[in-house]
Amino acid sequence: MSSPHIRPARHADDAALAELDRAVWSPLHAVQPRPEPPYAPFFDPANPPSYYLVAELDGLVAGYLRLVRPTRLDCNSHVRQIQGLAVADRARGRGVARALLRAAMEESRRQGARRLTLRVLGHNTPARKLYESEGFTVEGVLPGEFLLDGEYVDDVLMGRPLAE
Repeated sequence: MSSPHIRPARHADDAALAELDRAVWSPLHAVQPRPEPPYAPFFDPANPPSYYLVAELDGLVAGYLRLVRPTRLDCNSHVRQIQGLAVADRARGRGVARALLRAAMEESRRQGARRLTLRVLGHNTPARKLYESEGFTVEGVLPGEFLLDGEYVDDVLMGRPLAE
């Protein structure tokens, strides 16, 4: 088995990432409704390839992570935020999500960030455990923030410092 290769996204990844995004949609981690045709392009002016890291396994797209500044404020420019992480079912258990997280930390440091944050649904225990194992801690909880599949779900805010 090969290890995940992480690289910046390219415009040519649009179809593969859009297909992956639709395939892994689940109320466990998605707050948007299930995608329905006609499907919009994965990349758009608000979400260009430069915001994404792509994981490949055996030469095929296996996952992605969206890494952005949480706001446009200069006083917040030292923070990066993960706003999306997806792994293909065929690649689960092969270290793809962990490799993407570590690449996001490295890229955030390269961009001069001092903190990395994310939001995760309270019922997404596997993701929360992964984030905790990579040094993220719970920094806040918005109780019952989302109504998903008839259940109120907490929005958990997590973060970690990026000091070496």
